[in-house]
Amino acid sequence: MLKNKPFIHQFKTRDGCYIYDVNTNRILRVRRSVYYMLLEENWSAESQEGEDAATILKMMEDGLLSSNRVQQVIHAESELLPYILNSAVRSITLQVTRQCNLRCNYCVYSGSYLNRKHSNQNMSFDTAKKGIDFLISHSNDSRIINVGFYGGEPMLEFELIKKCILYAEEKAEGKSLSFSITSNGTLLDHASIEFFEEHDVSLLISLDGPVGVHNRNRRFAADGGGTFNRIMEGLEKIKAEFPSYFKKISFNAVLDPQNDFSCTNEFFTSYETIKDSMITSSEINGDYSKEKINISDDYVVKREYEIFKLFLSKVGRLDIKYVSKLVTPYYDQIWAIMHDNRVMTERLADDFHHSGPCIPGAHKLFMDINGKFYPCERVSEISEMMKIGDIENGFDMSKISKLLNIGRLTEDKCKDCWAFRFCTLCASSADDIKGLSAENKLLHCPNVIKTSQESIKDYCTLMEFGCNFEDNMNNY
Repeated sequence: MLKNKPFIHQFKTRDGCYIYDVNTNRILRVRRSVYYMLLEENWSAESQEGEDAATILKMMEDGLLSSNRVQQVIHAESELLPYILNSAVRSITLQVTRQCNLRCNYCVYSGSYLNRKHSNQNMSFDTAKKGIDFLISHSNDSRIINVGFYGGEPMLEFELIKKCILYAEEKAEGKSLSFSITSNGTLLDHASIEFFEEHDVSLLISLDGPVGVHNRNRRFAADGGGTFNRIMEGLEKIKAEFPSYFKKISFNAVLDPQNDFSCTNEFFTSYETIKDSMITSSEINGDYSKEKINISDDYVVKREYEIFKLFLSKVGRLDIKYVSKLVTPYYDQIWAIMHDNRVMTERLADDFHHSGPCIPGAHKLFMDINGKFYPCERVSEISEMMKIGDIENGFDMSKISKLLNIGRLTEDKCKDCWAFRFCTLCASSADDIKGLSAENKLLHCPNVIKTSQESIKDYCTLMEFGCNFEDNMNNY
């Protein structure tokens, strides 16, 4: 019966034995004896008797334990690319300048990454208008569109941003239009915040933690001095003068794994100015980095302790006020991956693609100062493979299709990977500047598998302790 090994992933929590059935996307809690029987390399129904063998046969009758694999790795949206890129583009982010008044150690433009460096170049208003026109003309079927502003430090070109917003509002009349900007927070003043409030601009400010932590990496270009005090003085003025708008400002902390996690956590929990604000966090990005990003054991231990407290709060054992803002998104991530986005199926489709890639150009289109298109702001601007068109000639459909179907680069490996549906890798993971490298992409796989394993185990552990995900989990 099990001549072909089932396409499953087996794992244990403290209190249970589980099987993730890849074909159906179901998580099955099984008896310990069934778990170990399925681990046997040469097990077959014909050679076994008893309750455990009967349970496995029942699972097979229920459509579980199939050995079926994807036959061809191809993205489901491939045939729809012309329509999506002509009529359903959702956003454009304009790189209004390559200048920056800071020199952050981990910045992708710092020279430590395979990317361009800062320069004194700015986007012209003519190029910006063409970018906005492009978004509007390619978004007929998008209900909401967004224009974002990026740098460098975009606030160095505030006058250009103002003109862009007014132009977009005029040209996109009748559409639901939003604006967003990512800033280092050192150049915000009364006039800019007044304008942002009037035009409902979503503002994300980079703030890494308390003065010592923040200033370690985020310094002024002119004299090398820390930027923390300048940012906090500005924020306190904004909070006093624009209290309603201040509540809408969000902050992003780039976590340096060499820093003390507890110190950063305490800052965002108790610092009066921002303790009630929305905080997102991410660790220093290793993509395109010339050097390996090292993570200290102390950082890992303290972060895991905060996640443990988060879990205690979700099962009613700890008040949420004691939980770190830096880790609360992890629960939302588990909910999204393991509950909201986990669609049950009868089997894997013959033609399927691992999760991970968004549609290049449709969701996060990034336009540099010269009008060149990239999938998003996170890819390298010196990579020819990541240039997916330009404002004069439009999208390069062939290149976009190749980036979307990045799974084909490692097709044989992907077909046999149990974490196929949980993958987070897009084309940037394979980019080595010269082209797309299967070797580069595969280097990321162990971390994806490890993260998937942690998520699925945490999900099951939370349910064992009473957390209600409204899950349709089968017990055998």
